[in-house]
Amino acid sequence: MKVEDAIDDFLNYCIFEKGLSDKTRISYQNDLDIYCLFLKNKGIDTVNNIDSDSIKDFLVYRSNEETTTIAHNLTVIKNFHLYLVKEKIVSNNVSEFIERPKLKKSLPKALSIEDVDLLMDISLNTPFDYRNKAMLELMYGCGLRVSELVNLEIHDIDMVNCFIRIMGKGSKEREVPLGEYAIYYLNLYLEKRPLLLKQKTCDKLFLNNHGQGMTRQGFFKNLKSILQEKGLNSNISPHTLRHSFATHLINRGADLRSIQEMLGHSDISTTKIYTKVTDEKVLEDYQTFHLRSKK
Repeated sequence: MKVEDAIDDFLNYCIFEKGLSDKTRISYQNDLDIYCLFLKNKGIDTVNNIDSDSIKDFLVYRSNEETTTIAHNLTVIKNFHLYLVKEKIVSNNVSEFIERPKLKKSLPKALSIEDVDLLMDISLNTPFDYRNKAMLELMYGCGLRVSELVNLEIHDIDMVNCFIRIMGKGSKEREVPLGEYAIYYLNLYLEKRPLLLKQKTCDKLFLNNHGQGMTRQGFFKNLKSILQEKGLNSNISPHTLRHSFATHLINRGADLRSIQEMLGHSDISTTKIYTKVTDEKVLEDYQTFHLRSKK
């Protein structure tokens, strides 16, 4: 079978049998088009003539790309060749023993305590100031994802028992304790919240200037504006506050399991990355301050 025909069949299988989204289909199509063109230039036009060396040569050809891009290319190619075997178009899966490139895990960046204090130092003049202050205190104080923050509803806040109820990834619910700062500024914001409703009805805790629930994009825009005003790094993202929450807790001796629960990580190995951030800080401090760290 011609490589182009096999790719068309595979993509149709992905769409109609596997329910692939349009976005993923386009991504698969792009990867396989590059793969097909490479094979053609090597004089390979049928799937039976593809061997493992052809795939390894393709990966060398793509070696100037980002590691994540190459890994995605190979994943799509492996799925393609698995399909060829499953449909008995070829007898052997020539991609089976080709290893994916190891992805470099970048350590999350955390704000310093001083930068957190500067970011949180918001003058409370308008209802929007009260809202922004409460959102930042809650996000940093509870380690929330931005999607979790903007999806909070009034009934998710328990001021009596001092916790919030969060619906996280995979519809997993968790409860996170509220600190005194978050409670104090949430109460101030709730007094101003009716002014943002504009005689509308909305259960979302945080509202935009139309009296509707705040969006991720809206929060990000507001954060950028505050960062610019404070003279802080404009590349700081909402997720940086979540990283800072975890890193600062570990630096102060918090238990890893407790942090896992608060962050809503299903696997503690995801939480352990923050210990590496701390290890880096220890090394940096040693090299900076120890008298015998350098000759």
